[in-house]
Amino acid sequence: MSALHRLATAALRRLDAETAHGVTIRALKAGLGPRVAADSETNLATSLCGLRLPNCVGLAAGFDKNAEVPDAMLAAGFGFVECGTVTPLPQAGNPKPRIFRLTEDKGVINRLGFNNGGLEAYAARLGARRRRGIVGANIGANKDAADRIGDYVTALTRLWGLADYFTANISSPNTPGLRDLQGGEALTDLLGRLAETRAALSASGKAPIFLKVAPDLNDAQIDAIVEAALASGLDALIVGNTTLERPVSLRSANAAQTGGLSGAPLMPLSTAVLARFQAKADRRIALIGAGGVASGADAYVKIRAGASAVQLYSAMVYEGPGLVARVRRELSALLKADGFATVAEAVGAR
Repeated sequence: MSALHRLATAALRRLDAETAHGVTIRALKAGLGPRVAADSETNLATSLCGLRLPNCVGLAAGFDKNAEVPDAMLAAGFGFVECGTVTPLPQAGNPKPRIFRLTEDKGVINRLGFNNGGLEAYAARLGARRRRGIVGANIGANKDAADRIGDYVTALTRLWGLADYFTANISSPNTPGLRDLQGGEALTDLLGRLAETRAALSASGKAPIFLKVAPDLNDAQIDAIVEAALASGLDALIVGNTTLERPVSLRSANAAQTGGLSGAPLMPLSTAVLARFQAKADRRIALIGAGGVASGADAYVKIRAGASAVQLYSAMVYEGPGLVARVRRELSALLKADGFATVAEAVGAR
């Protein structure tokens, strides 16, 4: 990270978290972000569900909710970028304040509630970009939707051809009842309707569909999700979203805030759940590791636990967008030290 970007990141931490995020987005739109070639570490290049990635380190959803800066984040060195979560209709989200830094713990708690500008503005931005690099669309349901599954179908249909992949986010803890879609008939219905929609749209192109799940799952729920995903032809699972758990090790005064916890405190839980998904899936479906990645060592742990690629976001609250370059360098060195010629060779090699 350059000295300028270090100073900017330090200055932003003096602002409240949501204001700082808004300033960061505006700076990136103005072309002030870091610029790092995405393919410098050749051993990090990989294929994910048919997508050719210059490196396996992606930007998680939540940072660029409205698809305002996907190309700026690709230019910063991410191998792929996921924008959203977007809902069909614009919504303001939950009352402020709703993002809280846990500085002593390098964590974040948010209760945003899918605040975004809606599907049409999001689609217009994706449609206007030059389509360089892999950009995914993370789609969700409006809080007051009468047919939440219908919202996912609406978003998939509207954005088809504008994104390289799609992620159905059914695991945010900040939309009441959303996590009910993670099991039973609701999950089967959701995945079935997404599969039917994709089949109907396939004449105009192909795109993989991922499902983002919570880390707060027991073994029976994991088993059910894997079987439903396989039955529907889903391409990958992102494990996982923020957690409602509060580790006893948390020291920050903000630890008692309601919402989803992310960042460093999530790393052990999300990785343990990832490994349980890997044990159940047994390489029958791709896994993407998210939750707590802040270093090359963190990324390596997730890859060895079964992730074909990783995503990060919350660590940038403390280190800025330049973090991705360091994570990549460290991960590349770890792979070489252990004799892996490519990242794909290390997937699941616990």
